[in-house]
Amino acid sequence: MSGLPDASDLPLGRDVTLLHVDERGVLAFAKPAGLLSHPNEPGDEPRSTLRARYDLETEAYEWESPAGGPVRRCWLLNRIDSATSGVLLGCLREDLAVEIRNQFRRKQVRKVYFALVFGTPRAPLELWRDMLAVQRHEGRLRTSARAGNIPAECRMSVARRGLREPRLTLLRLEPRTGRSHQLRVQCAQRGLPIIGDQTYGDFPRNREFARAAGTRRLFLHAAETSFEYQWNGAPQSFAARAPVPLEFEQAL
Repeated sequence: MSGLPDASDLPLGRDVTLLHVDERGVLAFAKPAGLLSHPNEPGDEPRSTLRARYDLETEAYEWESPAGGPVRRCWLLNRIDSATSGVLLGCLREDLAVEIRNQFRRKQVRKVYFALVFGTPRAPLELWRDMLAVQRHEGRLRTSARAGNIPAECRMSVARRGLREPRLTLLRLEPRTGRSHQLRVQCAQRGLPIIGDQTYGDFPRNREFARAAGTRRLFLHAAETSFEYQWNGAPQSFAARAPVPLEFEQAL
C-alpha cells in the first residue's frame, strides 16, 4: 500500500468520520445529513464529504498533501443524497475502484437503511415491489410509483414501534435495487412517509414534528454496506456500519 494516504491525509468534511480503511485502500465514511457526497461545483466544497476539488469525469476527489508530493485522490464508489446520513464508500486505487463500481452495477452489494416514518406497516415484514417512473423536471429529479417501468424491490421489517403519538415506526429497509429516491417513494406509496422528507413526505406533519423535535433532517440513514470482490486473484470482503444517529432514538 506504499504511496496511499492514511487517515490523517484525508481532508474530511464537517463532522465526517472515517469508519474503516482496508489494506487495499477501500474505505468507508460516515456522512452526516446535510453534506453532499461530492461537490457539484467549486463553491460546494465546504459542504462536501471531503473538502477538496472533485473531478466529475473520473468521479474522484483530488487534493495536495500538506507534506507535499503527488496529488492525492479518492474515487467515490457510491452516492447517497445530501439529506441522507450514513455509509459512503471510497477507494484509494483507481483500478480497484473500477472493479468495485462494477459490483454495484451487478447488484452485488448489500445495503441496509433505517427510516423513521409516520404510521405503522400492516405487517412486521414485507417485500415491497413497485414499478417506478423517474423523470427530471427543471433540473430536479422526481420519482413516482405510478405508471412506471423501472422495477424496484425492497425488504422491509419493523425495527421498533414508537410509544407516543403521533405514532412513529423505525423501519429496517434492505433495497435489492438501487433506484433514485427508491426508499422514500416506496415508503410514501404505502402511507408511511419518512419524517423530514421535503419531496415525498407529509408536509403538515413534518412541520409539526420539526417544531417539537427541533430538527428538520430527513430521517433516513444508510447503516450498513457490505460486498465481496476479487483482487489479485483472491476473494476479498468489505463491510462498514454507521451507527443510527441519536435523533432517531430520541424521536421514539
